[in-house]
Amino acid sequence: MIIRPDGDSLLFITQPDHARLAAILIAEWQDDGLPAHPRRESILLATREHDNGWREEDTETHVDASGRPLDFIEVAAAVKQRIWPRAVSRLASDHPYEAALVAQHAVTVNGDHRVNPDWSSFFETLDAQRAALLMRSGPAAAATIDADYAFVNIADRLSLIFCNGWRDPFEHRGRRLVLTETMLRITPDPFDGAHVPLRALARRLPVHVYASNADLRAALDEAPIEMLEGEALGDR
Repeated sequence: MIIRPDGDSLLFITQPDHARLAAILIAEWQDDGLPAHPRRESILLATREHDNGWREEDTETHVDASGRPLDFIEVAAAVKQRIWPRAVSRLASDHPYEAALVAQHAVTVNGDHRVNPDWSSFFETLDAQRAALLMRSGPAAAATIDADYAFVNIADRLSLIFCNGWRDPFEHRGRRLVLTETMLRITPDPFDGAHVPLRALARRLPVHVYASNADLRAALDEAPIEMLEGEALGDR
């Protein structure tokens, strides 16, 4: 769950909704050869599905010992460690290359934990999944996955910036990413001058403590739904 402070309220955005926005953004990408890319549809599918392992966690929701809601960054390591094998497995049968891209995402975003013994089995599992999926995807897959994953990675970052309302500028894969109010600017321009609408469903709750995960879930089920709206555009 993404939890975005907004005055005396919190906006809750599910990880799958964030991922759908990421897929919309990368679908509009006109740079780096993506429009004619032979694996463009695989990149779009992996982007759209990269957070599907969070479905169960977003349904359950999570609070800490004091009753404060926890977002996707703050949840326990055990939560993070179980969502990624689940996400990869959901795609593996029918879409092995796309599943390998999700596995690549999992080991990349959690890369700082590789030196932590408590994460050893996680990386062993994901590395093995990734290797097996690449073998199933054909002899060229191991040579293409890094370049293809770069699209998934920047799409994820763009959507996270907008959904979280992160205001600090980012330098990411040779581009500058800046959110001002509801405008997300990317330099240099990847959209060939187009303005890309940004929309994400959110539920609003007052800042509050909750007795349990279920208590938070019940409050979210009753919370009003609103649409976060903005625009992405490139600067040359």
